[in-house]
Amino acid sequence: MTAKMIFTAAALVASSAAVPAAAQAAALGPDGQACAQGDGPAIRVNVFGLKDRSGRLKLELYPANEDDFLKDDTKLKAEGKTFRRIWADMPASGAVSLCIKAPAPGKYALLFTHDRDGKNKFNFWKDGAGFPSNTKLGRSRPDLGQAVIAVGRGVTTTNITAQYLRGLGGFSPLGS
Repeated sequence: MTAKMIFTAAALVASSAAVPAAAQAAALGPDGQACAQGDGPAIRVNVFGLKDRSGRLKLELYPANEDDFLKDDTKLKAEGKTFRRIWADMPASGAVSLCIKAPAPGKYALLFTHDRDGKNKFNFWKDGAGFPSNTKLGRSRPDLGQAVIAVGRGVTTTNITAQYLRGLGGFSPLGS
């Protein structure tokens, strides 16, 4: 091996170690350009722990209060409250990153869903979900505190680990 080949190999290893794989992924969804261009306020969500590459991915943004958290979107919209939803097709491979715009800097509740069967209705037995806190969801309704994220003027990045129904213990990340 020549010195040039050793230097090139070392440079490749160093450059791939310096940037996490998720940071290299283009942000999916209709708001992807906002994250790519740093056009905030927006949230970039790096998703980990997906069960498979089937179906579609969804992010939903709610007001950060108990009364409105996970409330029906038609009611929130009728009341003039914050609600945003983006869908993205599942990439066949590679890191998964999604982007959703926020209406203004502030606190919001963020829900990630892996719609594995593509039916646009949460299937408790098949689909996955996650929140910015990454705490185990279990069997009960998620707490608002698990979903709250503070969004700044630019692009706020968070990592969410998908959780799926795992027996009597309820929802938890795969391998836990």
